[in-house]
Amino acid sequence: MTAPASNHSGSADANTLPTHHAEDLTSGGTLAQIILGPSTYTLRITRAGKLILTK
Repeated sequence: MTAPASNHSGSADANTLPTHHAEDLTSGGTLAQIILGPSTYTLRITRAGKLILTK
């Protein structure tokens, strides 16, 4: 589920920030790749329900 996008001025409150469910990003699995510029990161949901983001 995605909330409306906000500007990136750093002054947005929590109600206007983009919001994503980790399960949606991983398509119901435990891994997703996130690209930022030239870098690719891996988002992992652990068995304990924690998130780990690695480069």
